[in-house]
Formats: sequence, structure tokens, C-alpha cells
Amino acid sequence: MIRSSLLIAFLCFSVFASAQTKVGTIDTDYILSQMPEMEEVNAGMQAYDQELQKDFQNNVQQYDSLVKTYQANAESLANEARQESESEIIELENEIKQYRQRAQLMMQMRRNELTDPLYQRIDTAMRAVIQEEGFTQILHAGGNSLAFSAEEYDITQKVMNKMGIVIPAASAEE
Repeated sequence: MIRSSLLIAFLCFSVFASAQTKVGTIDTDYILSQMPEMEEVNAGMQAYDQELQKDFQNNVQQYDSLVKTYQANAESLANEARQESESEIIELENEIKQYRQRAQLMMQMRRNELTDPLYQRIDTAMRAVIQEEGFTQILHAGGNSLAFSAEEYDITQKVMNKMGIVIPAASAEE
């Protein structure tokens, strides 16, 4: 009886031991940089940046105009009018500072909006490779989060192949 219990325990242990995990890596930022659609994303980002810069310059010109008008007429203005002009200048100055902060956030939001469909395509291709090759875990190879990965477990190229992205010869040699 003890012998059969040990045999069953040994068989269970060997089954669990044989169920190994297969871990791979992917560099989605690299894939994204190789996608031809990124030219459109970059052009869209430049156009949006120019639009934001134009609005910013309009605010700065309005601010400069108010300051010059105030400086030219400060001595001839009554106290109430002077305080009102100063308040208007300070308010516009604060709006300019806030606009700078909002512009950075707006640029990031626009980038996310333009790249989200591309990341979805990468995700779809990645899931196909995971399914085909039986990976149990995929780690992101970009940034500083991965200490080491053997090249044979990097699925970046397989995902790019699945998406039809061809690496130019000069980039492949680097």
C-alpha cells in the first residue's frame, strides 16, 4: 500500500515537473519604430505640435501687447485701471504657464491616440506567435526591466514577420 502511494506521488510529481513554462521576450518599442505607419504618426504629431505652438505664440503676443500697453500708460492710469491691467497681465501669464503644462499632456494624449491602433496590431500578432509556439509568459524587453534573455526566446522578429514588417538591411546589421 505504501509502495503504491509512493508510486502515485512520484507520477504526479513527474507530471507537474514536465509542465514547464516557456518564457519569451518582445520589444514593442522597436517593432513600433519599424512600422511604416510611424511616419504618419510622426507627421501627425508635428502638425499637432505646430498647432499648439501657434496657439501658444498667440497668447504670448497678447501678453506682450498687454505689458507694453501697461508700461506705456502706467503713470497716466488711475489706481483702479492700473490694478485692473496688472490683474489682467497676471491672469494671462498664469494662463500661459498652464497652457505649457497642458500642451505636454495634450501631446502625450495625441501620441497615445495615434499609436493605440498600432499597439493593437502588435498585440494581435504577438498573441498569434504565443499561440503557435506555446509561450506561457512574455516579458517586455524594452527599457531597463529585463536583465537577460537568450535570443532564441525573443519573439520580436516573429511578431514583425507576422505583421509583414521588413527591416531595412542597414538596421538589421546594427
